[in-house]
Amino acid sequence: MKTGSKLVIIGDGEFARIAHEYFTHDSLHTVVGFAVERDFLKSSEYLGLPVVPFEEVEASFDPEQHKAFVAVTYTQLNRVRARLYRQVKLKGYEVVSYVSSRAFVWHNVVIGENVFIFENNVIQHFAEIGNNVILWSGNHVGHRSVIEDDCYLTSHVVVSGFCRIQQYSFVGVNATIADRVTIARDCFIGAGCVIAKDTEPGKIYQAAPPQVAKVGSLRFMKVKDRNDSEV
Repeated sequence: MKTGSKLVIIGDGEFARIAHEYFTHDSLHTVVGFAVERDFLKSSEYLGLPVVPFEEVEASFDPEQHKAFVAVTYTQLNRVRARLYRQVKLKGYEVVSYVSSRAFVWHNVVIGENVFIFENNVIQHFAEIGNNVILWSGNHVGHRSVIEDDCYLTSHVVVSGFCRIQQYSFVGVNATIADRVTIARDCFIGAGCVIAKDTEPGKIYQAAPPQVAKVGSLRFMKVKDRNDSEV
């Protein structure tokens, strides 16, 4: 029998459906309904549960008896999720986070509110995850790295040690961030990018077309036994 709180999910899109699934089957919380801004309200029911206008959510789900989670992805570079998260707080709700039972999170990691951490994430010691952060499946967040508020990391991102990803940034699938690199505020890091130095705020970084370096890999790595494969 579940012993957690009654939970209202803000949103009714695919991420809201996923959040409902994960909270239902891998948390102590019980999802009891959804809330959507009136202009986007399409139905009074979703997944067999009531959907109410967000503007009036307190009338149906008392903040004294319910908690909330904002299930919105990276629309407008995370601004929509950030706005709704702050509004939920102003309405008096305690905002919960979800950490998959199949994620590896070291005991001294700090995790904020409205965070969703999917399966197979590895978050190493003394890392910090701010408020309103989404970590989709299979990421690596290295030791002492910081993911600031309102960020979104897709799948299989590698954040090396002592990095900082600043507010509102988005990091695409299979991106790699080298040690001690800062991703500046409002950056969009495209799929497959390798970021080896600090970025500039508000910029898009895309993976360049593959190029072959003039120096071969064996020489670069100072391999002595090359079997004459590199001159």
